[in-house]
Amino acid sequence: MQVPLIEKNALVRVFNQLKNDIVFSISLLLALVSCFFSQPRLSYIDFKVLACLFNLMIVIKAFEELQLLDKFAVSILNKCSDSRSISMLLISLCFFSSMLVTNDIALITFVPLTLIISKKSNISVLKTVILETLAANIGSSLTPMGNPQNLYIFSFYKLAASQFFTSVALFAVIGFIWLWLLNYRNPKVKINIHFEAINIKEKPKVVLWAALFILIILSVFEIVDYRVATLVALLITLALNRRLVFKADYTLLLTFIFFFIFIGNISNIPAVNDYMKAVLNNGSTTYFSSILLSQFISNVPCAIFLSKFTSYWRELLLGVNIGGMGTIIASLASVISYKLYIKDNAESSKKYLLA
Repeated sequence: MQVPLIEKNALVRVFNQLKNDIVFSISLLLALVSCFFSQPRLSYIDFKVLACLFNLMIVIKAFEELQLLDKFAVSILNKCSDSRSISMLLISLCFFSSMLVTNDIALITFVPLTLIISKKSNISVLKTVILETLAANIGSSLTPMGNPQNLYIFSFYKLAASQFFTSVALFAVIGFIWLWLLNYRNPKVKINIHFEAINIKEKPKVVLWAALFILIILSVFEIVDYRVATLVALLITLALNRRLVFKADYTLLLTFIFFFIFIGNISNIPAVNDYMKAVLNNGSTTYFSSILLSQFISNVPCAIFLSKFTSYWRELLLGVNIGGMGTIIASLASVISYKLYIKDNAESSKKYLLA
């Protein structure tokens, strides 16, 4: 019996999705396998984390379409006159913007801009892109909404804002100084580039989206109920730009759900639960385990997995953020930078991975 063309195309799309997103595929496989050993429960899923992630995705997509970050970056870049100052500016933009709009969006915004500068000035930006990736990962570690693993840890352990910020502040400060020193080693070449100014046409919408963003941040810190923030986010999105509902990263949300199910299932297996708690019974093993495991499954699922077996949240928080700067798959943001760079520089793929 021949498979209809429409069904065949659908199967091909599903297969390509599974092949292109390894972390999603692993989470799905683990969730399915774990269901043979334990019955999944709705209580395993952290709906607050999912709702906050969804809300942030929507409002950040709105900012992206309104070109707010682009306008800010272009206005500053036009004032730079040499390669080193431009590189440091781009690194700084990734570092500071990632605290609010996540490391993924910071890189999606500024890496393409970096590649345009490379074409206009005919200079290599390989080191700059790598430093931008590090900057986005380090900068995003400073806030709960900077990256998904922070949002999850902040919510799961019910941390106070003061606890969170004091735990990661030193890492972020030292990280920024380290980035500055690394960039200072880059050659200083005079360049003359100019970008056309970006005009924001729908300023009333900017105000509304900015107000929604503040509301979402308040819900992250539990000042506003996340359900109220989600309802308001949906109403504003449907009123201003309903297409944004379809632009959220549902693959990432499903990845979270599958890992919640997997971890909930295996944590109910006494042998696994006892072993993991015995291994993660102190801060040192939690810290080094989170760094090591991040290299193989990335820091988001690592945070979800280890959190179920350890009370050492500070070491876990630092471990997954530091671990995210290791292998290319240790952080999903690193994969984004790599894909953006090799799209225009396919011949430098190996050089990028070895740099």
